[in-house]
Amino acid sequence: MDDRYGTDVLAKGWQTRGAKQVPKVPAEIDLVVEVAVDGFCGAITRREAGTVELEDFKGRRRIFPMGRGFLIDGEPVELVVPQAQPQGRRRTASGSFVVDDQRARVALPHRILVEGKHDAELVEKVWGADLRVEGVAVEFLEGVDKLPELLRDEPPGPGRRYGVLVDHLVPGSKEQRIARALEQGPHGAHMRIVGHPFIDVWQCVKPASVGIRAWPEVPKGEDWKKGVCRRLGWPHAEQADTARAWQHILSKVTTFRDIEPTLLGRVEELIDFVTTP
Repeated sequence: MDDRYGTDVLAKGWQTRGAKQVPKVPAEIDLVVEVAVDGFCGAITRREAGTVELEDFKGRRRIFPMGRGFLIDGEPVELVVPQAQPQGRRRTASGSFVVDDQRARVALPHRILVEGKHDAELVEKVWGADLRVEGVAVEFLEGVDKLPELLRDEPPGPGRRYGVLVDHLVPGSKEQRIARALEQGPHGAHMRIVGHPFIDVWQCVKPASVGIRAWPEVPKGEDWKKGVCRRLGWPHAEQADTARAWQHILSKVTTFRDIEPTLLGRVEELIDFVTTP
């Protein structure tokens, strides 16, 4: 007859024999977990001194001890410190291989002009490392209607190409009319103007990367950013609230995979235009 207690009552492991094993999961940054005790759910934003910091979709942050007491897809897990992985060739946020021991080149005359402060910050975060190696500067363009004045003061030419990224470039828009007129003008051969179809660059970040199912629909006539924050339950009363919302969104962008393909293709097109001899 089988003895479920075994023959050696002093053998090691008798306390946990038959108990369900809880899998050990590396506490990687951006891993989404749930706290079993109170249901707080968020992504890991930091590991420090045996603790993990979680941030939920509203931007609230809490610190918990590393170890057991967490759930993934409803199943218990034990968070452990990730083991250091052997490094192969590193990649930049855009997916390019990092150029080792390569200092940024002296800035070339070529420029990428980006309409909108948030747009410029997003381009810098994803493609900044690549552009510094190429010596191409990203400049904030206050509005596409300011472009004719800039071209008049610093006209492009064979040795100075401009790539321009425009917000919400859709058929029939004011932006499209300005872009078409400039492309047909005397500087058209040395300038390329592209854009994305979204209302705002926030939508260029994939919803899943931010931890939401989709970007909310905001009726025409309502401030879009405040409307998005209101519908997501984020603070929205002041401009500082939307600024913090953008910083939260931008913090979720770590690689090109967090960006919608419609923006990726346009930026890569501009980079090719200003860097190809």
